[in-house]
Amino acid sequence: MNKQTEEFMASKSTHLQADLRSNWHEVGKSHAHESALLHVAGEATYTDDIVELHGTLHAALGLSQKAHAKLRSIDLTKVKAAAEVVAVYTAADIPGTNDVGAIIHDDPVLADGLVQYVGQPIFIVVARSHDAARRAARLAVIEYEELPAILTPRAAHAAQSYVLPPMHLARGNPAAALSQAPHKLVGQFDVGGQEQFYLEGQISYAIPKEGRGMHVYCSTQHPSEMQHHIAHVLHVASHDVLVECRRMGGGFGGKESQSALWACAAAVAAVKLQRPVKLRADRDDDMMVTGKRHCFAYDYEVGYDDSGRILGARIEMVSRAGFSADLSGPVATRAVCHFDNAYYLSDVDIRALCGKTNTQSNTAFRGFGGPQGAIAIEYIIDEIARNLGKDALDVRRANFYGASDAEGPDARNVTHYGQKVEDNVIAALVTELEQTSEYQQRRADINAFNAANVILKKGLALTPVKFGISFNVPHLNQAGALVHVYTDGSVLVNHGGTEMGQGLNTKVAQVVAHALGLSLERVRCSATDTSKVANTSATAASTGSDLNGKAAQDAALQIRQRLSAVAAKKFACDASEVQFADGVVSAGTQSLPFDELVMQSYLQRVQLWSDGFYSTPRVHWDAKTMTGHPFFYFAYGAAVAEVVVDTLTGEWRLLRADALYDAGNSLNPAIDIGQVEGGFIQGMGWLTTEELWWNKDGKLMTHAPSTYKIPAISDCPSDFRVRLFKNSNVSDSIHRSKAVGEPPLLLPFSVFLALRDAVSSVGEHRVNPPLRAPATSEAILDAIEAVRASLN
Repeated sequence: MNKQTEEFMASKSTHLQADLRSNWHEVGKSHAHESALLHVAGEATYTDDIVELHGTLHAALGLSQKAHAKLRSIDLTKVKAAAEVVAVYTAADIPGTNDVGAIIHDDPVLADGLVQYVGQPIFIVVARSHDAARRAARLAVIEYEELPAILTPRAAHAAQSYVLPPMHLARGNPAAALSQAPHKLVGQFDVGGQEQFYLEGQISYAIPKEGRGMHVYCSTQHPSEMQHHIAHVLHVASHDVLVECRRMGGGFGGKESQSALWACAAAVAAVKLQRPVKLRADRDDDMMVTGKRHCFAYDYEVGYDDSGRILGARIEMVSRAGFSADLSGPVATRAVCHFDNAYYLSDVDIRALCGKTNTQSNTAFRGFGGPQGAIAIEYIIDEIARNLGKDALDVRRANFYGASDAEGPDARNVTHYGQKVEDNVIAALVTELEQTSEYQQRRADINAFNAANVILKKGLALTPVKFGISFNVPHLNQAGALVHVYTDGSVLVNHGGTEMGQGLNTKVAQVVAHALGLSLERVRCSATDTSKVANTSATAASTGSDLNGKAAQDAALQIRQRLSAVAAKKFACDASEVQFADGVVSAGTQSLPFDELVMQSYLQRVQLWSDGFYSTPRVHWDAKTMTGHPFFYFAYGAAVAEVVVDTLTGEWRLLRADALYDAGNSLNPAIDIGQVEGGFIQGMGWLTTEELWWNKDGKLMTHAPSTYKIPAISDCPSDFRVRLFKNSNVSDSIHRSKAVGEPPLLLPFSVFLALRDAVSSVGEHRVNPPLRAPATSEAILDAIEAVRASLN
């Protein structure tokens, strides 16, 4: 080979490598979860796995046995005398404020003179072992003076018992629209709550430090809030408290505000004894103490035309808030904002009330009120379709929001709270799913099956989802991050979000790797820590990747800009010509490895770390008028479910599920599909098998896996088809992706309504089945009996 040929081949190779680098990317790839190998090997460290320091003690909580009562006397003699017990503390022993209310100060760490639900903590027992503390906590002798208890949202509404003032949103003239509508529908509906049932229960490990310092390892979605609560309870400054969370074994909203009680109780015991104290809840205690998804009761009136288009609607929704406000206000707000789901409501009147009941204080749960708002309109549309003898899919289409680019009074693209729907893809998405799921053919097949079978009945439903992404409280839409590049070219990231199995750290690491042109294995995320990124928001509202990804990207791009300046000087080019890809930094035909550039930059005293910050633009909300632009964008999806029901027993099975979800330009398709699958099954559990039941004395009787039934692998459909819809976010989200945490939980509305469709077939679809949620076998049988009774 002559010299000229060698030069040609070298030039060709250089250009080929440059072309490959120009197409290189690290986001959009289906990387495995960053802790996947640790999970399957049992090596992932959760809070209870942290090696205990010498002298560590264990705490347990003494709980109320009455739903509503004054505490006449508390005799803790037997508790203190129990084996291995070191100390016992009551409300009087708390150094600072006895409160962990998320918004309103109405939620004591320990009850003081009054208990308001069965399971409310009254005292803390500290012992040398976990079992000893739990056994001793049962030995207290407490004298109660019982008071009347309110146990259901409808009873709270009747008694005008609320934790917050009522909310009201109105648009247009619903009274006139209802009076003039050709058809009218009046009804009631009730949907139950749901236990978060995270695999890792509530746990905190508090370690006293020098001075007034306190280091608390806590399984929490909101380290900054835990920091604030612990500081207030201990009567110290926030800088004296460090809260750390490497990972959670699930959260689902249950560790957003309610981890505070456990963190504060452990911290109080630790500061009193100046010993490390771990408080780990037993599953039964966890379920007895903590709040769940709010159950809702609805009363509605709807007017509609011959096509099923809704002309006017009025709804009153009452939630079971529990004994304190917690996050019930924001939950109700999101329920109001999601009553429309994917449908335009021209004239509407919505009232939301947070009923005060003598039960656990309900809290955040995946969807945060959105599912409770949207399920009501889906139930209503299902009724309208049956009343008109139409396929519910046709009625849904008649009510969809109009095109995003439409203008004028007939545009039908502005929500009832005043935000324009700028990225509406629901019609195209539903059409695609209708075709790929073979909906029309299966509908005909099911009609034929039901006509030929008396005992087994099949049902089919297709339901859409439009879900707003952002915190309803605008100031929470912010995040910070730190990115460190070490001289060997490895990168460490710390951000304010928390990893609970959803893959947040994986996605953030991908974003940073992409920004710096590195492979994912060169980037690692460290534990969330309030001493590194301060004043963070909860990892909630499906904003984890949007907020923290943008903040981390901001930090990484600042470092990249500094490195580009060094490379430009070396390559004698403009900094804008410098490219970072596949571990190589290049400009034209010149290149060098990333780690070499980093070392050269260090020797030139260039800063190799940076902080990053992001705040979501355009979001605003007026809580008084309940209007504004609360969401940065909307995520969309739809699902088709096919079920078969045994009309003699109420047993049923999900035969097939098809889901199509709009994740925008997905950061990690494998993780996003996994989130859709998990959200679907969890939502299905909420609407079918997961029943919370309190007895007449106000005690939660479904407080363990033996009585509370989450879906098992046998409940999953054998034919489960999940795909991502091809769509790029019109809003400037992180790499134009879309959130995937909460919206998929609304997809199994299709399962509930398919069950209703199957029950309806018992009466040849002439009667609207009064099916309540969760649609347990008992609820299904009740609905079947009601349909048969209506035919007689």
